[in-house]
Amino acid sequence: MITTKPKKGDLLIAEPSIIGDVSFNRSIVLIADYSDEGSIGFILNKPLEYTINELVPEIKTDFKVYNGGPVEQDNLYFIHKIPELIPESIEISLGIYWGGDFNKVAELIANGNISEKDIKFFLGYSGWDANQLDEELKGSSWVVTENVYKQNIIEKDYKSFWKEKMLEFGGEYSIWSNAPENPNYN
Repeated sequence: MITTKPKKGDLLIAEPSIIGDVSFNRSIVLIADYSDEGSIGFILNKPLEYTINELVPEIKTDFKVYNGGPVEQDNLYFIHKIPELIPESIEISLGIYWGGDFNKVAELIANGNISEKDIKFFLGYSGWDANQLDEELKGSSWVVTENVYKQNIIEKDYKSFWKEKMLEFGGEYSIWSNAPENPNYN
């Protein structure tokens, strides 16, 4: 369902018109916080060339790391669906949480108690100052949709996610679903 005002847990789908924006072109962002003071989210469908082990050598697993957004890209963030295992987690909505005790996360991974279906890691986040996201929405940069996947959003296949949303929206969006990511390849 498409809405006009985002709330925690909603998805921001980049409009096809955001072609020149390297960070947000064809992005799908999970809104982790939305208030009068600003908004925070994580890009779900932009994998990086890193694994968690390459960034934190003590964690002996090859979980993918994603580009969460252009803010604080030297910091590691995570969302998950296992708050009962990770103390100090903050609920986003619909069974999705962010943050928590990172040492506990490392221990749980080492013991095989967390899989990639439970947690997603990001370098950086997407952030908007007060009213900035609202202005971008007025400028038709984003489509706001309800997160119908709930906590399963963590394990959603990122490769075709944006294309799926364009087809789901239908109409003029369907045309964009098969357009090359770089218009110069057309």
